[in-house]
Amino acid sequence: EAQLVESGGGSVQAGGSLRLSCTAVGFTFGGADMAWYRQAPGNQCELVASISSDGSTYYADSVKGRFTISQDGPKGPKYLQMDSLESEDTAMYYCAARGSIVPCLGGGTQVTVSS
Repeated sequence: EAQLVESGGGSVQAGGSLRLSCTAVGFTFGGADMAWYRQAPGNQCELVASISSDGSTYYADSVKGRFTISQDGPKGPKYLQMDSLESEDTAMYYCAARGSIVPCLGGGTQVTVSS
């Protein structure tokens, strides 16, 4: 079964760091822009960062300067390095193609930041 598998979440104190990974299982990443989304309880799913096949990146204002999205080439795993974490970053994080109709779906990986 083809699926995206997220990992790397955890519980950290404010100011700490985590590195999330997104791996394609059962298929190979193609040329689509890939993104990290997040959803906190009671909140809407929001786009955090995205990366295109040529490495161009986008960041939401709320994470700019703190998060870094990267990839092992356009067909390799995707990563989200999260530094200077804040309590507001607490959410379930999902990897999906940018523009997915329902991006916050699937397993995800939980990030919890305590202040």
